[in-house]
Amino acid sequence: MRSLAPAWVLVLLLASPPVVLAASFTLGPGERSDAMRVGARSITRESFDAEWRVTSPSGDSLTVITPFHRLVLAARHAAFKNESLKEDEPEKLLRSQQDRLVIWAQLRGPREDFARFYAPRIRVGEREIEPAFVQNERTAVRTEGGGYLARCVYRFPTKELTAKERLLLVIRDADGRDVSRFAIDLGAMR
Repeated sequence: MRSLAPAWVLVLLLASPPVVLAASFTLGPGERSDAMRVGARSITRESFDAEWRVTSPSGDSLTVITPFHRLVLAARHAAFKNESLKEDEPEKLLRSQQDRLVIWAQLRGPREDFARFYAPRIRVGEREIEPAFVQNERTAVRTEGGGYLARCVYRFPTKELTAKERLLLVIRDADGRDVSRFAIDLGAMR
């Protein structure tokens, strides 16, 4: 009986999904296949991307677009159309995001143009990393509660980041005051 126990443990380990240790800024062929499989299967789950979502204490939210997540999204969209990704599409998507960490932020504010001059920064310890690209929504959408919701896109270079790092995204207004903060744990994302 004792000799069967290690065999069962081995079977369970081999049958279970791989343990995710951290986000990866470059994907190997196996990771690409996994991302496309996860995306195709995600059409039945509304919260398929929970590991990439971060909410601030103020209620603002963001989605971190890692290369893995980018392929998941593309495969999900193709699956909704009952299609599969074209053979060269994963490579094109990954090339367009190469050396970048993309963040989609949804920020709440009091007036239509509140986010226009927001300035995001990533803090890693004492270092501060400036974005390579900022697209703040100039005309935010009015919400039911009377406030406004701005959808912004930020891209940061990955050359100073590691895939297991804990980051702090700080968004400042035109006067340099912090308006929103997000703790991002890349080690908890694929």
